[in-house]
Order: sequence, then C-alpha cells, then structure tokens
Amino acid sequence: MNLRGLTALLAAVALLSGCGGSKSTSGGGGSGTLIGAGSTLVAPLVAKWSNDYAQRNGVTVTYGAIGSGAGISQITARTVDFGASDAPLTPDQASSCDGCVQVPWALAATLVSYHVDGVPTKLKLSGPVLARIFLGKIKHWNDPAIAQLNPGVKLPDTTVKPVFRSDGSGDTYAFTDFLAKVSPEWKAGPGVSTQVAFPTGVGGKGNDGVAAAVSTSNGTIGYLAISYVFSNHLDYALVQNAAGKFLVPGVPSISAAAKSVTTIPPDNAVSITNPPASAPGAYPISTYTYAIVPKSSPKASTLRPFLTYAITDGQKFGEPLQFAPLPSQVVDAGRKTIAEIK
Repeated sequence: MNLRGLTALLAAVALLSGCGGSKSTSGGGGSGTLIGAGSTLVAPLVAKWSNDYAQRNGVTVTYGAIGSGAGISQITARTVDFGASDAPLTPDQASSCDGCVQVPWALAATLVSYHVDGVPTKLKLSGPVLARIFLGKIKHWNDPAIAQLNPGVKLPDTTVKPVFRSDGSGDTYAFTDFLAKVSPEWKAGPGVSTQVAFPTGVGGKGNDGVAAAVSTSNGTIGYLAISYVFSNHLDYALVQNAAGKFLVPGVPSISAAAKSVTTIPPDNAVSITNPPASAPGAYPISTYTYAIVPKSSPKASTLRPFLTYAITDGQKFGEPLQFAPLPSQVVDAGRKTIAEIK
C-alpha cells in the first residue's frame, strides 16, 4: 500500500466510524479497530497477526506497508494508531513524536540480493567489499576483491549496478548501520540513516521496487528484507561476519545475532548488525523492527493487548517468514514498555 492508498483508507475508516479523521482519534475508527503503517520488512508478519487477532478478539488491524520513514511520519502526525520501523527513533524523531515509545516486536534480517548472469547463488561478499560497491569503487563483477572471496568461481566483466531504497527505509538503516561499522569511508561519507545519499546506483520504492529492479536487470545488486528475497526466489549473497564466517541467513543465524546483545537500553533501541567474533554463528545484517506508539493514546485499551499478543503468541507465525523468535529479555522489556501506554 502506498501513501496515497493509506490516506484514502484512513479517510474511509474515519467516514464509516463518524470520527471525521481528526487527529485526536489517532486515525482509528471504533474501539475494535487499529490502523498502523510503516515497515515493509515486517508487513508479511503483521498480515498474519491481523488475521489471527481478528479471529481471536474481533479487533480489525489494518496495516499500510509504506516504509519505515513514512510510518514514523504517520505516527508523529497521529494519523495512525501505531507506526512500525526497522530503525529506532533518532533523538530528533523521538522529540517530534512527543511521548512515543518503541517496542521491539519482530526480529529479522536484511539480505544482499543480486542478479548476475552466469554467477551462482550464495556468492560470498564482505562488508568492506559491499561498502566499496555502493560507494561506486568496485565497478565490475570480476573485480579482484570479489574474486578473492570466491576462489574457483568464474566471474564476468559485467558492470555492477547498485540498487537502493528511494524511500525512507528500515532496511536502509540496517544496511548502512552495518556498512558504517565495517568501513570508515562509509561512516565518514553516506553514514547511517533510513535514507542516505547513495553516491551511485538507482533507487527503488519499497522492497517491491528494489526486488523488481534487481530481478529484471543483469548486473544488479541491492538489499532487501529476507522474506521478500525468499518469497521471490532471488539470488542472495553470503555476507562475511566478524568471525570470518559466511552464514546462510535465516532463523538460526538471526537468533545468534540477537543473543550477542544481553543488555536492553531504556528506550529499547538495539543494534545487532556486525555482531562480535564471539558470535560466529551470527548473520551480520540482522535487525529488530519496532512498533512505535504514543504513551498517551485514546486507543490504549486496544493497543496494549494487541502489542502484547504480537510479542508473545504472535511470534509463532514468524519462523515460516524467516522471523526469529524474540529473546526473553526483549519480551520482558516490551511488556514493561507496553504497560506505559495509557
């Protein structure tokens, strides 16, 4: 769902409920409805939650997958009941959101997908090589830096065509957070954000846009939510972690990345990209995704049980979609934060 579609949906719900779409209603209709928007990464899981939760509790949860950046904007404007972002709020965003809290409610990964004729799947790439690719320093697929990581693989002289998210994206945050940790040049240049100035390549809107660009053009490489890569049967790389291992991305390696962090900060913002070498089984571009909710909401009595469901019973839907279960300390932190919503 794009932003225009979400706006139309909000207007329709407001009309049907007689609430007029005013800001004070947080975008919802009656007490049995919730409207959210944001992360495309978590959208497949939210869809499962919505169906199951409606059957269990008679509450309709409508979600617009419009990107993490837009989701933060929507909850800041109080045009939805909750936002969703794979990037935690920056200090400025937290201030603008005026009393919002963030609840880690899903655990997934951002993958590096590519389409190069003649090159097998699961090509090995490292963080520094990826940084040089997206900085425009590596221009051909048979570059010595790529060849060194893939001995015995015949690499063509095909031009490298980076693809990035053109909209504000949590996948961009996770990807650039990883690159900044492994490449001083990237950290000092494009940096870390949901939307950065990529020095080369073409943009695609949403995971669907990046997936379409990667799948239809030879020589492309982009970053995508794991569920989109798997559901579209796209080739993906094995990204080297700090222990020098090339892990297959999936629930076990995502869980290993999450276990490398044992302390949850008060704002629940947890970065699990580039885990230390002491976590040899960790996939290095793993990420939490967050529900962002005002502490003061007219929908508090509906939000609290739904969010509690998402971090507990709702986790059972994650594994088939490549979402790892939340660690117990993250669930405990989430419960405490949810209790603050009044």
